[in-house]
Amino acid sequence: MGVRRFGRVNWLGMMTLAQRETRRFLVVWTQTLAAPLVTAGLFLAVFALAIGPSRGMVMGVSFLAFLAPGILMMTVIQNAFANTSSSIVIAKVQGNIVDTLMPPLSPMELVAGYMAGGVARGLCVGVVITLSMVLLLGLQVAHPLWLLGFVLLGAAMLSALGIAAGILANKFDQIAAITNFIVVPLSFLSGTFYSIQTLPPMLEAITRANPVFYLIDGARFGMIGASDAPPLLGLGIVLASTAALAALCWLWLARGYRLKP
Repeated sequence: MGVRRFGRVNWLGMMTLAQRETRRFLVVWTQTLAAPLVTAGLFLAVFALAIGPSRGMVMGVSFLAFLAPGILMMTVIQNAFANTSSSIVIAKVQGNIVDTLMPPLSPMELVAGYMAGGVARGLCVGVVITLSMVLLLGLQVAHPLWLLGFVLLGAAMLSALGIAAGILANKFDQIAAITNFIVVPLSFLSGTFYSIQTLPPMLEAITRANPVFYLIDGARFGMIGASDAPPLLGLGIVLASTAALAALCWLWLARGYRLKP
């Protein structure tokens, strides 16, 4: 039945699942760590070359400095989502999802194990990109703890969303559709490339209803010390959204929704 300590939590099983999910992306680090770094660098290079110094200052900093935290968070959440969603879909397609469901792991332990792998990948990507921005672009991090907190929360929230997407999807094209029509638009249209203060009132209100906006805005506060929304408000909204998504994943796993015959 496995080793259980500290009450009824199967710490050994949960840590084993988290270790497996972490090793999945470390084995192919050129795709999971190096590729996001190149993509983030290309975004910054294209915008710097296309707009140049004519863009002026945004929130009291250069446009490149304003853009950097948005690209950082966008990359983190996309990789965290990809880690959990791809793991579950691959297991369903290959028919070995039962190997994860049969061990003595409760639904919440499964959620925590999968999310740990997604958070680890998001954090690794975030650290690599942040160090590159600091060393190559000369950017300074205004509030390191705020930045770290929002990176961890962003990775956790999208890891939970990735679990839900993996449960819903039965084929790779279905998970690709969720990525292309939900995750990418949410990250692109959340103030990544612009301040929402420039939007019409209706679009600004819609953007403020998007939890991903608070992730990007919080990362921007952590890096440049300025934001469109109070960071404490963003922290609360992101925590509530992450808890709601994790609860949904727990419910679906407990019922075996789209996982058990």
